[in-house]
Amino acid sequence: MKAALCTTLDGPGALTIEDIATPEPGPGEVRVRVRAAALNFLDTLITRGKYQFKPALPFSPAGEIAGVVDTVGTGVTTWKAGQRVCGFIGWGGAREFAIVKAQTLIAIPDGVSDEIASGVNVTYGTAMHGLADRGRLKAGETVAVLGASGGAGLAAVEIAKLMGAHVIAAASSPEKLAICSAHGADRTINYASGDLKQMLREASGGAGPDVIYDCVGGDHAEPALRAINWLGRYLVVGFDGGAIPKIPLNLLLLKSCDIAGVFWGEVATRDPVGHAANIARVLGWIAEGKLKPHIHAVMPLAQIADAIALLDGRAVTGKLVLAV
Repeated sequence: MKAALCTTLDGPGALTIEDIATPEPGPGEVRVRVRAAALNFLDTLITRGKYQFKPALPFSPAGEIAGVVDTVGTGVTTWKAGQRVCGFIGWGGAREFAIVKAQTLIAIPDGVSDEIASGVNVTYGTAMHGLADRGRLKAGETVAVLGASGGAGLAAVEIAKLMGAHVIAAASSPEKLAICSAHGADRTINYASGDLKQMLREASGGAGPDVIYDCVGGDHAEPALRAINWLGRYLVVGFDGGAIPKIPLNLLLLKSCDIAGVFWGEVATRDPVGHAANIARVLGWIAEGKLKPHIHAVMPLAQIADAIALLDGRAVTGKLVLAV
């Protein structure tokens, strides 16, 4: 089978496409014929050895896949050959066949494409866990999403709207903000053009957001937190801005607010049943036409280095998908 392999930690430019042996599933495992594999910002890190998990070389990037069950290992009774499935596997998706633990797979309903299904686990799984579980979001509340045009941010915009929230999208250009508006944002903020704290307060009628979903970190974190509403919930999702901010704890006291970590990957491992239920709900919304995930581009497996370079350059809105 063909696979994109990271044989060194010199970054995505060093990836190669090679022919390797087709793997066999072990007990409790499923071999999936991969049709689509979604990329995430973590792929820019994992190919440099800078991600929190460091797989042994050689490995394939791409932690999200969609495809068809090819064969199953002993003890697997929940899946059979021919079923359409998607799942998060951490890494190893940029290849023609992937070995997946049976309990991590989720059925793809009719009406949902492989390209769409490949990209829902990380971004929409994070949004569901962050907004519902950690943010305790209620209908009628105001949510501000920082880094709203990227894959994680755009998913949060959409999920927050489906949960009945008023959504403020913050991004760094008019073009990115236009995409946020098209996906349901009620108000938009260009945080490269002014005082973020003041803009968030103005966009929320003076009270400040009830929930802040921060995919960026860096210099935007503290001014955003200073704008939060009384009893607000600040969700730490990621650090696409590069720097990990240092927050003055007196701000939590003054607003009686919470800062909550959103470590979706660990939650999906610890509670696969809960995660599967969240993703099944998301896939149902997609099948019903209530949710339309944005795909930036679908690129062939042979162009994986170019695809990850787009993520590296912050040039992607929504999801970037490989056709395998």
